[in-house]
Amino acid sequence: MSSPEHRFGTVGIVGAGLMGRGIAQITAQAGFDVLLFDSKAGAADGARASIADTLTALAAKGKIDASSADRATARISLPGTTDALAAADLVIEAIVERLDAKQALFESLEAIVSDRCILATNTSSLSVTAIAAACAKPARVAGLHFFSPVPLMKVVEVIDGVLTAPDVLSRLVDFARALGHTPVRAKDTPGFIVNHAGRGYGTEALRIVGEGIADFEAVDRILKRAVGFRMGPFELLDLTGLDVSHPVTESIYHQFYGEPRFRPSPLTAQRLAAGLLGRKSGRGFYDYAAKQSGAVADAAPNASPARRVWISAREAGPRARVAELVESLGADVVEGSTPPGDALCLVLPLGRDATTAALDEGLDPTRTLALDTMFDVRAQRTLMKTPVTDAVISDSARALFATDGGSVEIIHDSPGFVAQRVIAHIVNIACDIAQQRIASPADIDLAVRIGLGYPSGPLAWGDSLGAPRVLRILEEMLRAYGDPRYRASPWLSRRSRLGVSLLTPES
Repeated sequence: MSSPEHRFGTVGIVGAGLMGRGIAQITAQAGFDVLLFDSKAGAADGARASIADTLTALAAKGKIDASSADRATARISLPGTTDALAAADLVIEAIVERLDAKQALFESLEAIVSDRCILATNTSSLSVTAIAAACAKPARVAGLHFFSPVPLMKVVEVIDGVLTAPDVLSRLVDFARALGHTPVRAKDTPGFIVNHAGRGYGTEALRIVGEGIADFEAVDRILKRAVGFRMGPFELLDLTGLDVSHPVTESIYHQFYGEPRFRPSPLTAQRLAAGLLGRKSGRGFYDYAAKQSGAVADAAPNASPARRVWISAREAGPRARVAELVESLGADVVEGSTPPGDALCLVLPLGRDATTAALDEGLDPTRTLALDTMFDVRAQRTLMKTPVTDAVISDSARALFATDGGSVEIIHDSPGFVAQRVIAHIVNIACDIAQQRIASPADIDLAVRIGLGYPSGPLAWGDSLGAPRVLRILEEMLRAYGDPRYRASPWLSRRSRLGVSLLTPES
């Protein structure tokens, strides 16, 4: 529990847009007096009316009682000028995402608020330290980054600028908890935790599509069915809007001085230029008019299922699972070190492509496909062709693995399939966030689970899949591409070799 002098009484919020409105709602619901200001005429009035409607609707659904809704609305005052913010103990800025605008606002606020007042920015991608540089007292400036929609997204990043006083951070942590949100502490770095960690999902999926390995619909299906994501990366990009996501990706990439792990894709730049923003424009990666009209994907070709299957024994554990599946689908598993000429050859590579795996084992690449066994093959079967795999062979493999109605995708040759490379990239970025001491391992996983809605925290994911396996995927991809994008974080490589959990902080 915070002491009385540690608790804020009146909270000022500057900016009555979507974010400011959400922050004002939960702050008033938590029992704080709110001063909501917006320089645009009528914006604050509209925001307060919208909050009142939202609280009334919650009361009608029985989520809160009517008296609580009325009291929360009554706590929100709409001052005509920023001068009224002199009464605030905390001011939260939620204006346009421009450094010059935020610096000008903070500089002006210093002449109004008391010496004890804390100034917090809700920036999602700008430097808290750079915003605070406009202030005479940067020690009282920190980041307080909420996520949209604020009442539902129960995590808030509390960001420590280079000159932020420790007491300011502890008071903001207490404030976040008083709002019913989960605070996670982060150092001031591009993207903080969530937007930093989130770069792995979309950028790697875009690279897969850009290389012609699979189309965006297949990538979405694989990552939802194999891994358990609620939305595929391209569905997510359409939901967020490329006018939001592409500039953020570019900003983080440039703020890290061209770090290859965060490299943007020309695909999103092209689509943004074409106005294909996503749901808000009616068309993005998906055509929402076509989806609503009932358009369906092309059906798989008719073919006879493969009846004889030879399975590589290079990966003993996965081979046993695949052999059991193949037999349950009605095919015979052919034993022996050399496959007969009439058998479908299956390799089970980790981080390698089908061509490399086939040639390493002396197999006929025209009869060989690779199967991804990183995740449960009962949920998703992803097959990968070599550039010369015979179409009859790939069609017979698809028919076999679809015998029980299972989901089957056939992709072109790629180191790491789809799921392997995307998850390895996500885990690796999270490991580097831990390595840089931007946040604690526990807070990284907590922030990603809540803020991004991933099925698991990335560090826990690395532990469950096995850090040595994740490291092996990255090393194979680095070998194949020669791209430092895939270099392993020291946090991952050292803990992999030591057999230590990725969630274990250094003493």
